[in-house]
Amino acid sequence: MSTIIATADLCDDFEREVQICEPIWHSFGQNIAFHGVIETVKCYEDNSVVKSILAEKNGDGRVLVVDAGASMRRAHLGDNLAQQAVDGGWVGVIVYGLIRDSAIINTLPIGVKALGTHPLKTEKRNEGQRGVALHFAGVQVKSGDYCYADSDGIIFAERALHSD
Repeated sequence: MSTIIATADLCDDFEREVQICEPIWHSFGQNIAFHGVIETVKCYEDNSVVKSILAEKNGDGRVLVVDAGASMRRAHLGDNLAQQAVDGGWVGVIVYGLIRDSAIINTLPIGVKALGTHPLKTEKRNEGQRGVALHFAGVQVKSGDYCYADSDGIIFAERALHSD
């Protein structure tokens, strides 16, 4: 388990270096607070790329950030993929969209932030982009940036703002 680093403290100390997400998120999973280097995915109502990334089992303490286009029609993460994330060493998943199976996800040792829940899974068209720059919720991020999330919000920076 990693050290909890408060987003409020980071904003106090590094205000000019952080991007702060709009306060639109719900927390799921046992770990409300998490941080790590991010990997990005852009997809819309198709989580094929998310599934393939999580199947690689090489999270290494990173955070998967999924821009699902704020879709309110399909869930981009469910209990099976969340379990794969845990098994693969990911510390968190942020979905600019919806998740499902939230009751089960809430029992897993991972942090998940999403706009809400929806019971319908995505379609599988093998569409989506990995490692691309994302623009959502008032931030612009890319793979390799750093994410900090806790009960106060989600922030991103181009570098780690702490030392373990």
